[in-house]
Amino acid sequence: MAAPEVAAAAGVAVTGQDRRELREAAQAFVDVGFAGVQLRVRDQRGDWVGSAGVRKLGETAKPPTDGRFRVGSVTKTFTSTVVLQLVAEGRIGLDDPAADRLPGFGLDRRITTRMLLNHTSGLFNYTGEHYPDGTIVLGIPAVGKDWVDNLFRTYRPEELVRFSLAKPARFEPGTDWSYSNTNYTVAGLLIESVTGRSYAEEVGRRILRPLGLKGTVAPGSWSGLPGPHAHGYYRYQDAGQWKTIDVTRQDPSLVFAAGDMISTTADLRTFFSALNRGDLLPAPLLAEMRTPHPKSGVHRYGLGVFVQDLGCGVTVVHHNGSAPGGYGAMMYSTPDGSKTLTASVTTGDAAMDPAVEFHKALSGLVNVVFCGGRAVVS
Repeated sequence: MAAPEVAAAAGVAVTGQDRRELREAAQAFVDVGFAGVQLRVRDQRGDWVGSAGVRKLGETAKPPTDGRFRVGSVTKTFTSTVVLQLVAEGRIGLDDPAADRLPGFGLDRRITTRMLLNHTSGLFNYTGEHYPDGTIVLGIPAVGKDWVDNLFRTYRPEELVRFSLAKPARFEPGTDWSYSNTNYTVAGLLIESVTGRSYAEEVGRRILRPLGLKGTVAPGSWSGLPGPHAHGYYRYQDAGQWKTIDVTRQDPSLVFAAGDMISTTADLRTFFSALNRGDLLPAPLLAEMRTPHPKSGVHRYGLGVFVQDLGCGVTVVHHNGSAPGGYGAMMYSTPDGSKTLTASVTTGDAAMDPAVEFHKALSGLVNVVFCGGRAVVS
């Protein structure tokens, strides 16, 4: 029997027990300018599900708590899990040259499977690079009017990789760390080469179907968003004027295997709990996945996940994500998988920097869920 819906203050619709601290943490995203948020928490008190804001601009209905959304770079954790399963089966080595399986690209033979997963390959990020000195090297359009103009363009993963390889490497393989979508697009192609099946088929066969993740899909170039969902919007400048458009429908092939997936908060919870419990990988490889590379510094990135010490005696494993426009996603868990936070936000027409405001609200939310604090947005 489904838990009853509770009429809550602060404009937050919740299912199950009413928990003021979680309602306030959800509402904080709306207060800083996001159109909507859906939030799911599992802890020692059970499951809590809520949403705040609106499903669609101009309407009053709240986002569905079982809604689908674009998870962005949370996709990388799925991709890494599949690659590590292939390592566990002896079909590929973590320290094998990626070029052995993908001979057609002319990849530097020093780049290994491990370097793809932990972002130490040095491959140019095909969606653009931001260097420490402030230099920006543009890539395939992923922001602004140029991205809007190509909203339904289909990219082949091979095209994305070749674009990257035509640019100078950011650094010599293995000598530094830099987050790059290219690494995971190459990893997706590696999965296809090793298995003889498409990336989407392999994710479905190994993760989605065994775990019963019926709200999750690797959509390829399909621009739709199935089932109930909140709308995502994108605000950009065109000829000196600010415009806001609905980008719920978009071709996600620009971020193949790096950020293209669609899911729900329930499915992300099931996946991440299973992964951290050790249900999807043998213990030695799960340990490798959750060991940050020294060069990742404060980012503390392992093989497809971040590892964060919260400063309250709690360590969390996580990966967040954002689609090129419209959607953001959160996926957090304690190392044993017993306490999880999964969520989605949608952008609207507020004049704000989504990345900055997201991290402000996120800090308060993570503090509430894992450190027992109150939602404080600075």
